[in-house]
Amino acid sequence: MQAKYILKYILNGVEQCSEGMENEHYTITADKGDGTLNVTITPKTYLELKTLTVEFPYEFGENDAFFAGGYQSWTKTREYKRDDIQRRSIKLADMSELTSTMAKLTGDEWFVEYSEKPGEFISHCYTYVKNENGICLLGSIDEKQGFTYFKVKMRENVFTINKDLEGKTISQPITPIKMVYLQGDYEDVFDKYFAHFPASKHKDELMVGYTSWYNYFQKIDEDIILRDLDGLDFAQDKVSIFQIDDGYETFVGDWTDDNPKYFPHGMKYIADKIHEKGYKAGIWLAPFNCQRVSKIAKEHPDWLVRKANGHKMLGCIAWGGAYTLDIYNPEVREHLKKVFDTVLNVWGFDMVKLDFLYSECIIPRENKSRGEIMCEAMEFLRECCGDKLILGCSVPLGTSFGIVDACRISCDVDLNYSGQFYSRMQVSNEMLSARSAINNSIFRRHLNGRVFMNDPDVFFLRNDNLKFTEEQKLLLAKINNLCGNVLFISDNAGFYDENQRNLLLKYFTKTDEKIIAADYIDKDVIRLKVQDGSQIKTLTFNLEKGKVLKGYKA
Repeated sequence: MQAKYILKYILNGVEQCSEGMENEHYTITADKGDGTLNVTITPKTYLELKTLTVEFPYEFGENDAFFAGGYQSWTKTREYKRDDIQRRSIKLADMSELTSTMAKLTGDEWFVEYSEKPGEFISHCYTYVKNENGICLLGSIDEKQGFTYFKVKMRENVFTINKDLEGKTISQPITPIKMVYLQGDYEDVFDKYFAHFPASKHKDELMVGYTSWYNYFQKIDEDIILRDLDGLDFAQDKVSIFQIDDGYETFVGDWTDDNPKYFPHGMKYIADKIHEKGYKAGIWLAPFNCQRVSKIAKEHPDWLVRKANGHKMLGCIAWGGAYTLDIYNPEVREHLKKVFDTVLNVWGFDMVKLDFLYSECIIPRENKSRGEIMCEAMEFLRECCGDKLILGCSVPLGTSFGIVDACRISCDVDLNYSGQFYSRMQVSNEMLSARSAINNSIFRRHLNGRVFMNDPDVFFLRNDNLKFTEEQKLLLAKINNLCGNVLFISDNAGFYDENQRNLLLKYFTKTDEKIIAADYIDKDVIRLKVQDGSQIKTLTFNLEKGKVLKGYKA
């Protein structure tokens, strides 16, 4: 295999792009072992890096499928064939800097360019090519120098390994690419790949229970939480965890301020009530974010990540906009340690769901690349949480391996099965809908039980405050049960009728069935082959409509 090595870097303020293993500024060495590739850059002078690319020919078969793994938890992930097109954020967003930033904020377009041409695809951290003989997997085993992404042009038989090194400066050798190549059966290949990463000791466990978000959103209070807690009593033998989501805090970022209007007895009281039921208590935080109007943003403007022009960086557009705390500020680190100590040790919560984590690494800084920042941020969160459970969300997945106990593998669902109009327009690749969540859960199923518990997001059984058909509700519940070990609802189960109670008990029990094959057989039609003991079943459904076309009912 003849490969080309291309390094982009900045020297004396001028961007350079050089092809080859050596010039007057650097030497590249490639150590190729049995199924491994390690690429080292040795600088001959002080270099500010941009990207390292390894390009090589790869002969794609007519019916090969390429796995395009999304950048972070929410990002669209699926297999594509040579006539398919992988979309970027909506082009209408390019009308202004503001709309472009809003569309790109949650994704990878800060450092990746999508061609939107048939057969040209991008995958993050790892990828595979699937044919009738199995899969050929290429995967990074180290993201600590920068994010890895793969680009292919299937019609031109070109494959590239890319390393985002923007912001990283070096005067000593580094090995940014540490890669494995594996070929064989789907399950066997993923067993071998993920054996390279430390795994949570809880990876094979189940989190079964409740989260408050998808019924009330931020409009929660003590009475609602305790009512819904009591509503699960009939399923007490199945439930293991009850999680409070956004809305308990005064403002995002002011996590430990008293909120007597809505939680007069405080959050320790809520955790104690959850424990009385025999459940673990979970709580949501966006640890790196603070709302524009929050006390912390007003009192500590020096704690915030800044853009090159000195302006505060928005990490997300939720809550009217939220800034990002800079973990390289020692005061921020001490502050966050105190927050986690209060939540976990004073209030007594057993699990934290940590959200909007991608925001920490949007801007390279401190002579570090985005991937380096994200890896260090995740390691810091684990340090803060000790041995308590972490459910990661909206995190670049490769940086979560070996850190979190469970992780979201899909976008948020929505109260409308197909999402809101802007979701259907694909403003970005992170838009929320049950339709998109089902897709992601299926094509990331291989993560479950290997490095962490998969969280496919919630399913619904209620009838109110929801725009789902009964078939859509059951399809979502079935896919969640097949692909994940985090099985949550957001319903007040105390309002369930007998049929809904029986369904909850069914879907709160992890199935022995296993997806052994998943394929798009038409634009919106997915066919699953599911092994149930010695029997192979087929489930074919229209993803857009959430309607089963052929096979057993969910």
